[in-house]
Amino acid sequence: MKVQITKKASNRIKNGYPLIQKDDLVHFQKETTQWIEFVDSQNYFLAKGYLGKQNKGIGWVLSPKKEPFNQSFFEKKFTEAKAKRAVFFDDAQTTAFRLFNGEGDGIGGLIIDYYAQFAVVSWYNETLYTYRSCLLSAFQQVYSDIEGVYEKIRFETDKLPESQHVYGKTAPEPLIIKENSVSYAVYLNEGLMTGLFLDQKEVRGALIDGLSLGKTVLNMFSYTGAFSVAAAMGGALETTSVDLAKRSLKKTQEQFEMNGLDLSTQKIIVMDVFEYFKYAKKKNLTYNLIVLDPPSFARNKKKVFRVAKDYGELVKKSLAILANKGILIASTNAANVSVKHFEQMIEKELVAANVIFERKALYRLPQDFQTIDSFPEGNYLKVFIYQITK
Repeated sequence: MKVQITKKASNRIKNGYPLIQKDDLVHFQKETTQWIEFVDSQNYFLAKGYLGKQNKGIGWVLSPKKEPFNQSFFEKKFTEAKAKRAVFFDDAQTTAFRLFNGEGDGIGGLIIDYYAQFAVVSWYNETLYTYRSCLLSAFQQVYSDIEGVYEKIRFETDKLPESQHVYGKTAPEPLIIKENSVSYAVYLNEGLMTGLFLDQKEVRGALIDGLSLGKTVLNMFSYTGAFSVAAAMGGALETTSVDLAKRSLKKTQEQFEMNGLDLSTQKIIVMDVFEYFKYAKKKNLTYNLIVLDPPSFARNKKKVFRVAKDYGELVKKSLAILANKGILIASTNAANVSVKHFEQMIEKELVAANVIFERKALYRLPQDFQTIDSFPEGNYLKVFIYQITK
């Protein structure tokens, strides 16, 4: 099936840009799960890929060639991705990482994560899911030693469970993985999330390697407390984890217990983050290190939070309870916020607070989260570490 692309989009595709947007199509295209040949205004072949409704764009380019998308094609993609991650398979201190990172490894819309001999496949659109059997057969051929596979459905449908076991052994619950020699409990079949965001491992590694030593640490939007655990393992005097979700309490306690950490020196608080800022200020609480890692979008009864619009407010409120010469870890996974814009939002508040600061580090996606230069949006993670010097 052929689909005509605008001149502007044609040039992007020629330069290796893999994402197809609705405005890139010359004519309205009904939904289809067929593989697509993208052609220019002269009907010349540009690339081969697919269209599929998803959370970003409406399709992906998979190849600049007129080649069949069969099991052999996908085996080649998985084999290439596996070779790039040889160093991770050899690291006994970290047993969870990304095996396949969508467009960064050549198949936009497909993510596969590795958790200690198990794999979790995430499908981001119905089109790729239509070819599930072919893709899973290719994966099984390349990763014959994987003990069991789960899948997550990340597109809208009322016909499929959002999470299920696919083949092989079922993983224990919890499954204990290691990251930087620290143990974490993950659940492979508990909704869309597993309990650990693998893209933050280098930041957690910095906390373990001395960044948190001797400090009181506040972890906002703490989820299951992974930053807090890393900080405690790195010698933090005390950690405070704050998240609005009630499940965060037991999940965070479990992560500390996995590492034999004393819960009496760890505070786990179920509360709205903005309410906690007020509480901490009222009680004159201060922290040597604050971690800010909010979701891109969040809503509670009183407030809607968007990183692109509201992150500066988080920084401002953090500075009010940050101890003298404290450290701020400012993080976002919002792909619609550039590195420069994010830096400007943070530093605008630092300047307004009249503090002297030094940018100590910038973390992007780790190496297992492969990205391509022609698609900068794919490198969505931005983590700045600031030291307040006065």
